[in-house]
Amino acid sequence: SKTIVGNAVNSADHTTLVAAVEAAGLTETLKQPGPFTVFAPVNKGFDALPAGTVETLLKPENKATLAKVLSAHVIAGKITLGSMMDKARNSRDGFYHFKAISGDALSAQVKGRHLFIFDENGSASRVTIADVEQLNGMIHVVDKVLVPK
Repeated sequence: SKTIVGNAVNSADHTTLVAAVEAAGLTETLKQPGPFTVFAPVNKGFDALPAGTVETLLKPENKATLAKVLSAHVIAGKITLGSMMDKARNSRDGFYHFKAISGDALSAQVKGRHLFIFDENGSASRVTIADVEQLNGMIHVVDKVLVPK
């Protein structure tokens, strides 16, 4: 019954993401009706970035860059894990290709029983918790931050 932002603020594993969404000025966007699908990196995913990256992105002068990084984790529409897995399995190259609202290309690939989301740099983030229904979309928890080019 809550929006994507309304639920994320209650997650102990997403405090860095929530702080970043607020610093980027995306809170109101993610409260809109959508629907949106969000790949939500856990705190450990942000911690794995090079030292100082998060602190630098959170500075007011880097708001546009931070918004671009976060927008690379959001797609328009509501898509389930099963749908992404089916599309990847039934594609010619084994990937489901789609665009984030940032315009960045993302790809999903099934490896074993897991779904991995690839950013434009070829880095993969594993979906660890899928299909978390929200009032305005869907959250898939991922273990790494997707980095746009």
